[in-house]
Order: sequence, then structure tokens, then C-alpha cells
Amino acid sequence: MFDEIQFDRIKRLPKYVFAEVGELKMARRRAGADVIDFSMGNPDGDTPEHIREKLIESAKKTRVHGYSASKGIPKLRGAICDWYKRRYDVDLDPETEAVATMGSKEGYAHLAYAITNPGDVVVVPDPTYPIHSYAFILAGGNVQKMELPFDEDYKVDENLFFERLETAFHISFPKPKYVVVNFPHNPTTATVTPEFYTRIVEMAKKERFYIISDIAYGDLTFDGYKTPSIMSVPGAKDVAVESFTLSKSYNMAGWRVGFFVGNAKLIGALQKIKSWLDYGMFTPIQVAATIALQGDQACVQEITDKYDHRQTILLEAFNRAGWPMRRNQASMFVWARIPECARHLGSLEFSKRLLVEANVAVSPGIGFGEYGDEYVRIALIENDKRIRQAAKNIKNFLQQFECKAHE
Repeated sequence: MFDEIQFDRIKRLPKYVFAEVGELKMARRRAGADVIDFSMGNPDGDTPEHIREKLIESAKKTRVHGYSASKGIPKLRGAICDWYKRRYDVDLDPETEAVATMGSKEGYAHLAYAITNPGDVVVVPDPTYPIHSYAFILAGGNVQKMELPFDEDYKVDENLFFERLETAFHISFPKPKYVVVNFPHNPTTATVTPEFYTRIVEMAKKERFYIISDIAYGDLTFDGYKTPSIMSVPGAKDVAVESFTLSKSYNMAGWRVGFFVGNAKLIGALQKIKSWLDYGMFTPIQVAATIALQGDQACVQEITDKYDHRQTILLEAFNRAGWPMRRNQASMFVWARIPECARHLGSLEFSKRLLVEANVAVSPGIGFGEYGDEYVRIALIENDKRIRQAAKNIKNFLQQFECKAHE
């Protein structure tokens, strides 16, 4: 009798592609298969000891086990602002221009919920991390997709980017209210120059839209590349907010600690909606996160070096196995185009067969958008030995398609 009752917001969500691969992965493991898992950006290392010790020390204290501050305790918001000052020489007000979130994903969902009116349009480059689109869809907005242009070295073609962005504004009705940018990019690993942010801030002021920037992988950079921040652009706080997460830089994915900074109107909206919906993170987690941001940053370089090393190992091994890939400058992923001989399968079927026939799990590019279907995302979360074993499995798998291995 309840069949006629519909949940329209949930109906706007498609089937989660990654769940299909995840279910298949678990079935393989239940059958006894040794699955080498590159499918999820879940760091395999421990949170640095000094951060864990601070959590333990704080958790043993009294008066820290009740409700906390939904926008983040003052010391954490101060540490966030100090981090931006050290890193980018940006001055932020911890009361009005910073808010701690339960990871950046929660922050995106609640920010979109707070600032999206029914029918509002957001421009999101495709492929994209799914929450960048679906946070706004769930909030009642509409997404204008725009193909992300990048070259074989994973650098954004910035002139073409802005040509496409201008086209998106020309063809969209109503006019877009928000633009999402995410560099280093998930999933493609693509990077931009500081000039990119100067141009988009200028465009935002001209066209009257807000920019939502995500630099979650900003610390994980190689070969001398340094991630720029939109907050470094004069006047950026008039039109932009930016998010970061401690998940990757400090191996704190399960801790769920992130933050947004920037435009006081948008930050205020996020602070207000969170005050209605949550009581903040467990206070000892916030204390430990403060130490992570303010303490010795050698651990961040160690984590970065690990991903740099693993990328080198993976590219060498996979290239020899017949799957050519090029090096990127940032993130914990490799955005790999499917070998030409197997590209006709599409990314979902390729990923499923790779899992079943080679015991190697990757994320199908179609899960990140229509422009990702010739690619898969490989997370650098397995050790050297496992990477080399995966390459052997892949070499055997590709032989059926007559892919040529590179000795």
C-alpha cells in the first residue's frame, strides 16, 4: 500500500558505480581470492604517532566527552588559519572565515544544502569526485557539466578551460551561481598554475558567481610542483571558499577531519547549518587535529615520498606489462587510460574483468563522469611487492587482447 510513496531526492541519485565493483571485490575475497586493491583512496599507513598520542592524552582528560563545537573548537580554527598563513601567507579570521568539518565530504554536502536554492546551477568539470556534483543535486540544484581539458602530463589546458567555462555560462539558464574547482584533481590528478586562480577570481567578479575550491591533495606533490591556493589571490575572499582535509596528508582518513575557509557569507551559512545538524567532532579528535596542523610536518613529507616512490614503481611495472602510463605531479592516484586493445570494453566492464580474471581492483572512470569512461583510477595504497605482483597479473590478463608488453 506504500508503493506510491516516492523519495524524490534519493531518486535523483544514480546507482553508485563503485558499489558494483565493491560488491564484486568482496565476493572474490569471500571465494578466497587474493585481491590487490587499488580501488579506494584509503591510505594504508598509520596516523603519525605524535598525533595518536595527543588523541590518547586528550581522551583521558575529564570534561572532553560531552558535546563539542559544531564549527570547530577555537584552537582548531586558529590552527587552520595559522596553517594558511604559513603555507600561503593568507590572513583569515578564525571566527568568521573558517569552519571545521567532519572530513571535506560532509562539508561539501552541508555547504550545498545551506546555499543552494531550488534550480540553482553549479558548473562542475567532468570527470569529478562524485560529491562535487551530487551535493548540489541532493540540495535541489542542477549541475552543468564541462569536460576538463588536460594534456598527457596531467596539466590543465588553462586557456581551453576558460573557453569551456565561458561556453557553459553562455548556454546555461539560469546563469550558474557556483563553479567547483579541485586541483590537484580527483580523479585525473591534473594540476594548475597560480595564474589559473587569478583568472577565475576575475571571471567570478565579472560574471557574479561563487567559486568552491578543493585542495584535498594539496600536500601530495612531486618533482618540485607546489599546489597553489585560490586564497592567495587578492580579493579571493569576496568570491571563494576552499576546502582541505587531513585524511591524506596525515593518514587520518578514518578520523574525519577537514575544513573550509574563505568568504564569510558562505562560511557563515555552513556554520549555521552545521549548528542545526551536528554537535561537532569528538573534542579529543579536534585537539589532535590541532597538533597535526601545528606540529612537526616531517610526517607529511614522509607520506608524500611514499606515494612518489610507489608511483615510480607502478609506472615502471605496468608499462612493462603492456599498460603504458605517464607520470603525474600530484595526489595519491594514477589516472590511467585503458590500454588501447581493451578500451572497447569501457571502464566498468574492464574493471570488472580485471578484478575477476586478474584479482586487481581499480575504480572505473565512468563512476566519475561520462568523460572518464576511457580511464580507471589507481590508488597508490599497495606496497612495492603487491604492485609488482599486480603487474604480473595484468600482463597475463592483457594477453587475451593481444596487448604488447614492453620488456
